[in-house]
Amino acid sequence: MAKKSIIERNKKRARIAEKYAAKRVALKKTIGDINTAMPQRMAAVAALQKLPRNASPTRRRNRCHLTGRANGYYRKFGLSRNKLREAAMRGDIPGLIMASW
Repeated sequence: MAKKSIIERNKKRARIAEKYAAKRVALKKTIGDINTAMPQRMAAVAALQKLPRNASPTRRRNRCHLTGRANGYYRKFGLSRNKLREAAMRGDIPGLIMASW
């Protein structure tokens, strides 16, 4: 189980990224538009840099929904390898069969 503070920090990053998502998209569109005047583009770059660091969605970490574990995370299931194995053994995941030979 990951520390509660780390899990909460990740949730906070997700909330902040969602809050500033529209503003980031607008600024990035202005920066990427070649028809925009250079002073406007530079102002957009400065405005983007002034946003909180956690407003960037890449600062969020994929974590297991049950334990908060960051390593060994399977994106398709939203679980870490340990909990995925336990769920597969119990038959909680439809269509997932453990290999045996």
